[in-house]
Amino acid sequence: MKVCVIGTGYVGLVAGTCLAEMGNDVICVDNNKEKLQQLKRGIIPIYEPGLEELIKVNVSENRLSFSDDLEDAVRKSLICFIAVGTPQGEDGSADLKYVYQVARGIGKALNGYKVIVDKSTVPVGTAEAVTQIIKSQTREEFDVVSNPEFLKQGAAVDDFLKPDRVIIGSDSQRATDIMQELYSPFLRTGNPVIIMDVKSAEMTKYAANAFLAVKISYANEIANICEKVGADAEMVRIGMCSDKRIGAQFLFPGLGYGGSCFPKDVKALLKTAKDNGCGYELIQAADNVNKKQRLIFLDKIHKHCGEDLTGQTIAVWGLAFKPKTNDMREAPAITIINDLLQRGAKVQAYDPKAFDSAKLIFGDKIIYTENAYVALKGADAMLLLTEWNEFRRPDFDKIKTLMRYPVIFDGRNQYNGARLIQKGFCYYQVGKVY
Repeated sequence: MKVCVIGTGYVGLVAGTCLAEMGNDVICVDNNKEKLQQLKRGIIPIYEPGLEELIKVNVSENRLSFSDDLEDAVRKSLICFIAVGTPQGEDGSADLKYVYQVARGIGKALNGYKVIVDKSTVPVGTAEAVTQIIKSQTREEFDVVSNPEFLKQGAAVDDFLKPDRVIIGSDSQRATDIMQELYSPFLRTGNPVIIMDVKSAEMTKYAANAFLAVKISYANEIANICEKVGADAEMVRIGMCSDKRIGAQFLFPGLGYGGSCFPKDVKALLKTAKDNGCGYELIQAADNVNKKQRLIFLDKIHKHCGEDLTGQTIAVWGLAFKPKTNDMREAPAITIINDLLQRGAKVQAYDPKAFDSAKLIFGDKIIYTENAYVALKGADAMLLLTEWNEFRRPDFDKIKTLMRYPVIFDGRNQYNGARLIQKGFCYYQVGKVY
């Protein structure tokens, strides 16, 4: 099928590449010419396992191309995905100016029937607005559908190629049939294509992400109570997860959620609820707990190291908001490192993939080391902020010789605290006191 994907950010690039991998002819459109030139040369602006290889293969096979010519791409395609950014506005709402700009461009370019797909995460009612904008520019036939993405950073390629489900919000049987044909190669395992009305599809993405955010904040709040009463949050988690009604995913206590989706989507749903006079206490609580979780972690550091950190060196393992990505949007590391710097600490940090992102945030205010162990040299404490696999089984004897004081603040509960205490470490984690 002939497809164009407008926007080569995280969602657009993954979607376009994976659609090409399934044999479609895909044009990825962006107005950033420098970025397009890099993509044509195989230089990928994001780190996502497996994506770079797929892009190179599909470009070489002429199934995937990159262009800044929106009109040409639309005219050559039957299906046009809108996958541009929807940044958070000052009031928490999703800023739809880029979506609307693309809609106007599509409307001007239409040369026959098209299916216009809202792939960006957008509030309920966006498809209606996009429809009206396109109608104002053309008399050609078209349908607008909602097809929300459910991609986990670090596993996005697999999520797209082997989805749990595909949701299509459509009020047109013609558009529904076309979208089902497009996705049929991805669903040979029997996972469902769920057809619903457009507004329900738009709402589903926000409802799903907000629910997962609530689970994370609930796990963190339970862990904080466990610390106070002397319970072990990990044992409590295991006991809870054995209940099939609850399940194991997103119940790990830590530093809270970050990234490009959960924080933004929670705030957008809160804004929708407020605008429509609905209650939103549970969702608001999840957002509040998430913000507070990083402050609770910092409080542990201050109680041990002091309020004034002048003259102290703090090693940081992990900067990205989660492993297998270079994304630092809303990462706990930002809040934590900024606090350390304000209190006079010297920060030595290591992350396998996020240095370029970190330099845009911190510049030369922190020291970036070539590996995890170098970050520990002369450190008064080490903070584990991202659970990269390479941090899971370090050489603790080596760590002890490198650090000035053997103190570990584990924000991801990766280590066996009892063993570290036996080795002479001072060890702090989330949800248990040693």
